[in-house]
Amino acid sequence: TAAMAPSGYFKRTTLFWVVTITVSFGYFTLIVFAPDVIPYDCLGPFGSLCSHLVYYHADLMYKGWWAAVVVHVLEALYALKLCSDKGINHPNTRWRWFVQTFLFGYASLGLLIKYNPKRQKRY
Repeated sequence: TAAMAPSGYFKRTTLFWVVTITVSFGYFTLIVFAPDVIPYDCLGPFGSLCSHLVYYHADLMYKGWWAAVVVHVLEALYALKLCSDKGINHPNTRWRWFVQTFLFGYASLGLLIKYNPKRQKRY
């Protein structure tokens, strides 16, 4: 997609980040909203840490979860600004950047930050 016009430039984040962030945020969501479904005993020291956090710091975990959501929303909004700054003005492409950045944060936003439409090679 490097040869694509800036107005339609989109690059998907890697499968590694999709899986890592989905599993991590999914686990964080379970810890906050359904801590009883997690088999802490099967997770070794990590399970002990998570159990401790759930038992002694549930309020902090809840606030941390919402903070993470807010950060992802802000990153997604910033992605829209970057789209404008970089000449990405196709509505569908802007929507894709917004959604991908909301879901995967800097793993997506970093790709958009690195994109320099003035330096892209034409093939």
